[in-house]
Amino acid sequence: MRDPFILGDQRVAPGTRRTVDLPVSVLSDHTPVTLSAHVVHGKRPGPVMFVSAAIHGDEVIGVEIVRRLLRAAPVARLSGTLVAVPIVNSFGFINRSRYLPDRRDLNRSFPGSPQGSLAARLAHLFLTEIVTRCDVGIDLHSAAVGRTNLPQIRLTAGNARLRELGGAFAAPVTMMSKTREGSLRLVAQNAGVDVLLYEAGEGLRFDEHAARAGVSGILRVMARLGMIAGRGVPRARVGSVICERSSWVRASSGGLLRTLKRRGDYVEAGQVLGVVSDPFGEREAEVIADVTGILVGRSDLPVVNEGDALFHIAEPLEPEKAEAAAERFDADLEAPPLFDEDEII
Repeated sequence: MRDPFILGDQRVAPGTRRTVDLPVSVLSDHTPVTLSAHVVHGKRPGPVMFVSAAIHGDEVIGVEIVRRLLRAAPVARLSGTLVAVPIVNSFGFINRSRYLPDRRDLNRSFPGSPQGSLAARLAHLFLTEIVTRCDVGIDLHSAAVGRTNLPQIRLTAGNARLRELGGAFAAPVTMMSKTREGSLRLVAQNAGVDVLLYEAGEGLRFDEHAARAGVSGILRVMARLGMIAGRGVPRARVGSVICERSSWVRASSGGLLRTLKRRGDYVEAGQVLGVVSDPFGEREAEVIADVTGILVGRSDLPVVNEGDALFHIAEPLEPEKAEAAAERFDADLEAPPLFDEDEII
């Protein structure tokens, strides 16, 4: 038998699962706040993996992905240990805000400190109690409110293991992304923990395509690591398009935006992506793609100011494969939603 997995003051026996509440702080009205983690401790040995969401409190799609993951049948026959944290930033989640009450960004506050600001203390707790006790992790994010992202994996260039796991995840797009100072990915990398970052959907919104892609991708990574069997794990219908560079197309003038392209569309340099007009319709300015690639993100807000980021284009390493893949994205987006069994009435 394996040893129990100890988290906080709880001992999770092999072959069992339990939700553990780690104290974070007490609010000004004496309400306690905890960091809650659900531990699935398999009977058989294997890797320890964390899956986290809502480091930014308004990124709710990750919370739904974790919920579905914990209900997935393959997880019941686990080798190793899964530590799922659906809401890291409870403060922001409750207030529907990206930030903590002190306006700090938790994903710029790592490694944190037990004597620092609220953000620093939460970052330190999550890092020491969860992240550094794992072999690998998947951190779930979305675009900000008013923007939407095509499901994509972001990973550090030059890391062969992450490249392999990113390929197993098989998101529509895999983007090489530098780590940023104070980010979870950077401090986890320095601690020897490889972390995949999943971006999909929009802040404060559910997105069925993003949720399905996220759950399926995580299960495929777990299967690649030998944590679950391949039976019951959705197979990737199309390989991920690898992109090493991306750029935003910005508004040349303020006004009302009419978008002509969806996320996942393959666009060519010189193509019209949208039109910005004034409220009277007297002046119109076309928004033109300056590079060829896949539309991995865009603004959903019709009211824009000059300089606003409108369309995010990722440049594929193999353009000839990217256009065919974009057609597959369209088919997936138009497919009927896949409901949980208890949601079909």
